[in-house]
Amino acid sequence: GGSVRDLLLGHTPKDYDISTSAKPEEIKSLFGRQCILIGRRFRLAHIRFGRKIIEVATFRAGDSESPDLITRDNIWGSPEEDVLRRDFTINGLFYDSFDQTVIDYVGGYPDIKERCLKMIGEPYVRYRQDPVRMIRLLKFIARFNLEAEHHTRIALIECKEEIVKSSQARVL
Repeated sequence: GGSVRDLLLGHTPKDYDISTSAKPEEIKSLFGRQCILIGRRFRLAHIRFGRKIIEVATFRAGDSESPDLITRDNIWGSPEEDVLRRDFTINGLFYDSFDQTVIDYVGGYPDIKERCLKMIGEPYVRYRQDPVRMIRLLKFIARFNLEAEHHTRIALIECKEEIVKSSQARVL
């Protein structure tokens, strides 16, 4: 998501993350000691290649419409399910290295062209699920000179008290 977004916006990505249908334990068994599994809420594999670390996430599923704060996020799914859990449409783009195409299930490509930051799903629900999304919205507006879509912006203002529900580690 992020590296595809950065490239389409004309920025150099800080890293390239991988998404796969392989579960973290399967990734660990493939790469052995070069792989460590991290995270409780969101389980990831970090694979070491010399000094570089490649982050590998398993496609996730889950209830993207429940307003409950997400405390565990390790239900495996498909690429189509995974993208619905992401925050903004511009972060919901995949790149298929096999056929060298951008895959867009949520309208992120036109939003990048319009420089519009739009929430995937209902903004009020999505901010309550993960209040750190509010900080991410402001970060992307500042970093990429984007304009927040009207409902995404209004929900941010009306949900601002939710930020205290975020763990300190997530805010950092």
